[in-house]
Amino acid sequence: MKQSSYSGFFKLSPEERLREVTEFCNLTSEEQEILKDPNCLDMDKADHMIENVIGRFALPLGVGLNFKINGKDYLIPMVSEEPSVVAAASNAAKIIRESGGFTTSNTGSVMIAQIQITDVADPHFAKIVIEENKEKIKTLCNEKDPILVKFGGGMEELEVRIIESIIGKMVIVHLKVNTLDAMGANAVNTMAEAVSPLLEELTGGKAFLRILSNLAIHRLARSRVKIKKETIGEDIVDKIITAYAFAEADPFRAVTHNKGIMNGIIPVVLATGNDTRAIESGAHAYASITGRYTSLTTWEKDKNGDLVGTIELPMAVGLVGGATKIHPTARVAVKMLGVKSAAELGEIIASVGLANNFAAIKALATEGIQRGHMSLHARNLATVAGAKGEVLELIVAQMIKEKNVRLEYAQELLKKFNSK
Repeated sequence: MKQSSYSGFFKLSPEERLREVTEFCNLTSEEQEILKDPNCLDMDKADHMIENVIGRFALPLGVGLNFKINGKDYLIPMVSEEPSVVAAASNAAKIIRESGGFTTSNTGSVMIAQIQITDVADPHFAKIVIEENKEKIKTLCNEKDPILVKFGGGMEELEVRIIESIIGKMVIVHLKVNTLDAMGANAVNTMAEAVSPLLEELTGGKAFLRILSNLAIHRLARSRVKIKKETIGEDIVDKIITAYAFAEADPFRAVTHNKGIMNGIIPVVLATGNDTRAIESGAHAYASITGRYTSLTTWEKDKNGDLVGTIELPMAVGLVGGATKIHPTARVAVKMLGVKSAAELGEIIASVGLANNFAAIKALATEGIQRGHMSLHARNLATVAGAKGEVLELIVAQMIKEKNVRLEYAQELLKKFNSK
């Protein structure tokens, strides 16, 4: 049975790491070349992805190790420019693995399309009329995407809200659409456009904005862990809960706490070609859904004194359409995960977010966040200064020892070592 648990993976060369990943994920020689080639996205594909293309921009692709989710081992593709993120995820997953790993669930794959109806003389009456025509609206919507309906998706429910605004009352119609393994923006937007004339006819109002909502409250991903007190120590359990209590109570702390969660989430979303802005905005909106911005995770102590943690957030990711299918590296990243559904992908991403959150608050509650950050920062500065190989390691060690992590000092040390 393949295991994602490795010892000394960071000591391997990039080529050796790729060989390990190739064996675990059954990558072909062509897929290996895609991962190694910064130009795998050719200019023609790039030119069709966005407008005004003049080039391509490469970022490091690493792998999160040690993840056991619902009893299955995963190597997690992560694209990030920030040092310590991948290492933090891997270290946290190793600790969590000792207590059984991550357990996940989801609430389905329903997205919301919103239609804003203005200039309605009798909004409460109009609300009832719209609800009475639910089946007619549903039929009209589903005619726009017969393939989605064929595979079990399509519009399922209708919700009508009346909201107050600075220009008066508005009638807001929510189409709840099961988008299956697609993120679903195109599908729900098309349905919203199609049904708008009928809604105008029913209400006597004007259908204005017709667009999906990224606050995907019907598409939540959940992950939970239990970390035995013997694994990390009872005092650290208490310290982590104290750190979490700060984030739960104070939005100034919560936003940085949640940024640490997104440190894990966004790299996987990006690696798989999904929409990072949709996930980011949905997550922060969900953190505020009660009217007060707070933590996306919870940390508690159970009756045995073990640490238990949970995460729940909107996870509108897809496996079909968009960059997930166009970008060669995104296709390889999806294969590396071996996921069978968008829901499974969302659960994995949520688990990585929970791992990075645990790593961050554990570091904050013990040695402080700077210790790991400065070590990696020193390595970056030594690289920028031009150091390589053994000399690079010597410079990093010297800067850390003297707590003098600056580019100028790295350059000074490089001259010193080169002169020897």
